Amino acid sequence: MERGNVRSQLLAMQTELRRMAYRLTADNEVAQDLLQETSLRVLVSEDKFRTNTNFKGWVYTIMRHLFINECRRTAREQNRTDDEGRTLPAEYREGVCSAEGVFEAKEINRAINAQPDDLRVPFALLISGFKYQEIADKLNLPLGTVKSRIFSIRQNLQRQLRDYVL
Repeated sequence: MERGNVRSQLLAMQTELRRMAYRLTADNEVAQDLLQETSLRVLVSEDKFRTNTNFKGWVYTIMRHLFINECRRTAREQNRTDDEGRTLPAEYREGVCSAEGVFEAKEINRAINAQPDDLRVPFALLISGFKYQEIADKLNLPLGTVKSRIFSIRQNLQRQLRDYVL
């Protein structure tokens, strides 16, 4: 992909990326930092992007990985203890990976796991990084069926999790 094309696509996605960063962090300042770091990483790594693949998915994957790495780094750096000197579990520490965020993640996972297998399995493969065609091949299903099932589960999850949407 040409250098100018990557930049223009990245600029066009800034609003969506900001929204996604806020959903991940629930903090405007941290979300802005995540957005900047993601944009920088995309620009530095643009030569690694393969033409004819999903640019938006690639960028979201970079953001998600940066967020996860920050959570892990924060958890390692914080050695918080309670009043009796015991180390608190990571989900009770303050910061990006707050108890509230863990609760929301558990609710989201619960909603996903409550979906029928024929919808949940393709969706799980998609969020694991597989492309639609790879999912279709792996499950021995037509590509249109895979896309339809993923669309259906997304609609179901949006309805069930509307309280977590910005």
